[in-house]
Amino acid sequence: MREHNPRRWAWLGVLVIGLALYAVVLRTLVHTQNPNFVPALILLGATVVPLSFLTFAQARTGKWQVPASALAIAAFFGGVIGIVVAGTLEYDTLRGLGVLPMVLVAVIEESAKLIVPLILLLTIMSRHERRLPSDGLIIGVASGMGFAALETMGYGFTALLASGGNVGSVEQTLFVRGLTAPAGHTAWTGLTAGALWALIAAPNTRRVLAFLATFAGAVVLHTCWDTFSNPVAYVILAVLSLGWLFLALRHYRTFAERSEGAVLRPLTI
Repeated sequence: MREHNPRRWAWLGVLVIGLALYAVVLRTLVHTQNPNFVPALILLGATVVPLSFLTFAQARTGKWQVPASALAIAAFFGGVIGIVVAGTLEYDTLRGLGVLPMVLVAVIEESAKLIVPLILLLTIMSRHERRLPSDGLIIGVASGMGFAALETMGYGFTALLASGGNVGSVEQTLFVRGLTAPAGHTAWTGLTAGALWALIAAPNTRRVLAFLATFAGAVVLHTCWDTFSNPVAYVILAVLSLGWLFLALRHYRTFAERSEGAVLRPLTI
């Protein structure tokens, strides 16, 4: 019988509380017409769903859990460094080539989001015996969440300016991008970071090929997401991305459970 784990439902509490706070801020903004509430609205709208998904995924990585401090570092620094590196490289490439193909955008962003997970990987794995790919997956999810949230906040602010202060336009942007974030940056970075941790933990030809295939798959999904504007295409891509992530999460969790007999120490940072 499966052991009851209350953490498995923590994501629902995060989602409900986050949506309640968003509704309170939105109502206050509309009632008072005070623009000081706009930043809080954008922040909550961009982070509630991705944070709920991160909580959902973390509770399903197995017995060993990545500490909140590591996830906070991955989300904050992964998001900031990711968007800065990606934005700079995309700008420089656009200036040099004049045209920036969608596939190149995907390669740049998927690579930039791996910077902080890779740093955490090398730092943690140099001090600890623990080498579980599920750690990499959940840290990748956190890094992708930070990137997606900051990107959504940028789009929300742009929508506010472009609409002349229309809160409805901001709401629509936050709703669409916030709702789809788990199936986008969050899932793709989780997959590639998990494959990267598995590779560096035990390097071999099969895992090199697995990482390259995972990265290429993430780039393809990212490119298709940026290329197509059909809602049906988005649903298909979301199912593929999340389905792949859940399969990887299940595989890594099985690996972690089989490794319980080995000498593993809880991950700390």
